[in-house]
Amino acid sequence: MRTTVGWQLEESSSTLRRTPLERRDLRPDDLAVRVDHCGVCHSDLHAVSAGGGRGPLVPGHEFTGVVTSTGSAVTRFAVGDPVAVGNIVDACGQCAMCLAGQENFCRAFPTLTYGGTDRHDGTPTLGGFSREYVVRDQFAHPVPEGLDPAATAPLLCAGVTVWEPLHALGAGPGSRVAVAGLGGLGHLAVKMAVALGAETSVISRSADKADDARRLGAHGFVVSGDPEQMAGARDRFDIVIDTISVPHDLGPYLRLVAMDGTLSHLGHLGPVTVETLDLLMGRKKLSSAGSGGRPATAAMLDFCARHGIAADIEVLPSARVNEALDRLRRNDVRYRFVLDLSDLDSATG
Repeated sequence: MRTTVGWQLEESSSTLRRTPLERRDLRPDDLAVRVDHCGVCHSDLHAVSAGGGRGPLVPGHEFTGVVTSTGSAVTRFAVGDPVAVGNIVDACGQCAMCLAGQENFCRAFPTLTYGGTDRHDGTPTLGGFSREYVVRDQFAHPVPEGLDPAATAPLLCAGVTVWEPLHALGAGPGSRVAVAGLGGLGHLAVKMAVALGAETSVISRSADKADDARRLGAHGFVVSGDPEQMAGARDRFDIVIDTISVPHDLGPYLRLVAMDGTLSHLGHLGPVTVETLDLLMGRKKLSSAGSGGRPATAAMLDFCARHGIAADIEVLPSARVNEALDRLRRNDVRYRFVLDLSDLDSATG
């Protein structure tokens, strides 16, 4: 076994502490990656708040780093290559979804970067809040030249999560896109929709983020707390990307969707109640999406490199991980925390 160090959830606590960790010895198709930067996702916050569930919990599933060694069968990467890893590190490779390049929907369920179970030895997967990660080479992606590694890390979860529906629903010239919620997911959805050529608006609870929306390239802004503005935007948008992370009524957002348009519900993963009339009046559709397969992730990274898209981030040393989680809980970040794992090299980091 290989040894490293990372931030693991303390038993019966919501605090992460620095802990020695074990990684598997490299299999023929494995990479060892020195993790340099790892984004902090709402999923990490939920996992920590829930107490980790089965086995030890080391969060982190959107990270960038450098290859430090390779298995004997690896040909795609060499030592020193910059790589990025997202929230899926393996899949069955044989089901219809995997064969379609949608490993994120693997019928046998994909192996998650943390909180999952290794398909070969049954051990729990431990995430990227650590100095080293061992991953199958097929689930690592080259970091395109010109992208900042720290700001690229959130693209591997937040970025591909919004890229999938934008791409699948045909966002582009002539389409009207609205993004509900301007946070970790939402700010990337705005950047991507604008770069795709769509007329893009932001829907937010108050006018506080109007200037930020314009800075990100949005053409319009709708205050969801203003009944007059919401009424004026009725049936306006072909695509509404809903990134709001807390339970909420979908009705007001469906009423903004144009005839034959789609509300893509991404931010809150849980039960929803929908009035059939909100769908019926305009043949509207309700959809969702989650992460992305290997082809979509590669395409997203290439698109972001060509258009200069990366996350707006606040970088913190990893020793401040508990502070980052607390501030994320209070929505005190614009728009994504990224941990710098280099402090784990020191004896007191």
